[in-house]
Amino acid sequence: MQNNAALLVIDVQNDFCTGGALAVPDGDAIVPLINRLAAKFATVVITQDWHPANHISFAANHPGRQPFETTSLPYGEQVLWPTHCVMASHGAALHPNLTIPHASLILRKGLHRQVDSYSAFLEADRTTKTGLDGYLTSRGITALYLCGLATDYCVAWSAEDARTFGFKTTVIEDACRAIDLNGSLAAAWARMGAAGAARAHSAAL
Repeated sequence: MQNNAALLVIDVQNDFCTGGALAVPDGDAIVPLINRLAAKFATVVITQDWHPANHISFAANHPGRQPFETTSLPYGEQVLWPTHCVMASHGAALHPNLTIPHASLILRKGLHRQVDSYSAFLEADRTTKTGLDGYLTSRGITALYLCGLATDYCVAWSAEDARTFGFKTTVIEDACRAIDLNGSLAAAWARMGAAGAARAHSAAL
């Protein structure tokens, strides 16, 4: 790929794959494809969900509430998730078959207890930056290709924010998998399209 393009690999972690606390259906299947795609890019950034055990998004931290219910928080509606990707746990580790030795950055998100973080660029309060926009800009990156887990949450939010920060953005749809909770996948594709993000098949690359 041209030097101004980067691959953004979203949350390919044990807890989002088979046997994990918040497994995305067929999540493991994308790992070999992502490895092949990454070899085409000089710049690869990997994100890693990385929560404290008392994170506000965990249903276990809201007595009487169940996973996948929603609650209102100061920054808006929040899905309550099963406890997942706890800092330094096996579940938070990158999938063992993910092989991208030349990745230039592993970005951890969701560290702050009081706010969730789907996007690689902004936390769910929509004001707290991760710094990824500045990192990519400083390296001369203007085009982003996204893959990973899950299409309708962290990939979609990252794609929308990539457009907000001015990056030409393409989601590689066969290198992603979705949770699809209450129609969330169709809604996510609609939002990404409205933001100006393109969708492509890996064969087109």
